[in-house]
Amino acid sequence: MRQEDLRSFDRSLPMALLRAREAVMKKFLPSLKAHGLSAQQWRVIRALQHENGLQLSELSARCYLLMPSLTRIVRNLEQRGLVRREVVASDNRRSAIFLCQPGRALFRAVAPKSVERYDYIAERFGPAKLELLYELLEDLVQKLDEESAEGHADLT
Repeated sequence: MRQEDLRSFDRSLPMALLRAREAVMKKFLPSLKAHGLSAQQWRVIRALQHENGLQLSELSARCYLLMPSLTRIVRNLEQRGLVRREVVASDNRRSAIFLCQPGRALFRAVAPKSVERYDYIAERFGPAKLELLYELLEDLVQKLDEESAEGHADLT
């Protein structure tokens, strides 16, 4: 392969996705920081608000966090009284994570600002374009996951 065959750095899909993520997160981070949360901690709280009592492996998959990172995040949230860990009755080696009342209260405090940020992004980008972006990204993930399931080689 020749170097000129490689897409320019600015037009690489991973870099475009990272730039978009950074632009979006700039809108959410100030509110999260004002409540003493990182983006990853907020992801965990949102996942537990949606479905409380997830096992660590499920939480890791839903939040796209590696297990060592998730363990640190849960430990921090636990120390702050936002979540609690309970041993799973069917398997004492596993634990489930539950959002506590202070965690639910924090969710209720942060969520309106998050909604405000989504509204701002939709207003600036356009609701139809935002919905199309969601659909395109989901389609991309689905197609690439199908390829992985079919056993195609990873081309990183």
